[in-house]
Amino acid sequence: MNSKQKLIIEQVDKKLLEFKSVQNSVIPPKGWIYSIRTALKMSMRQLGNKLNITAQSIKEIEEREEIGSITIKSLREAGAVLGMKLVYGFVPHNEKIEEIIDKRAMELAREIVLRTSQSMKLEDQENKQERLEIAISDKANEIKDKMPKYLWD
Repeated sequence: MNSKQKLIIEQVDKKLLEFKSVQNSVIPPKGWIYSIRTALKMSMRQLGNKLNITAQSIKEIEEREEIGSITIKSLREAGAVLGMKLVYGFVPHNEKIEEIIDKRAMELAREIVLRTSQSMKLEDQENKQERLEIAISDKANEIKDKMPKYLWD
């Protein structure tokens, strides 16, 4: 892995870390737009007027948010007229980017080495488990260094 790639990984990890504190946040059952609008005692018509759309369109937007088919653009626009800023990001499942790469490189290396080992076994040239583990580790390091396109196939 070159220094540019390492820098990119570090920068993305730093940005992802900012979202770690919200990983246990729960989205309101009817969505944020409905919840905030209701808390502000704003009618669908009033919100619609601010967005230059009908109350029926607000109802549809709230329904789309509830079922998860709303666009980021719609969330951003609704949030803006509600006095809110949309914050959008991902929260890693206990892993940093480099750990995700390490894990995938190890999986792929194991696949490649065991496939080769199987061929050798058929030719009566079987490797010992210890040698296989070293080969897997070496192959994983090679994959991480080169970051080939097939890493994510």
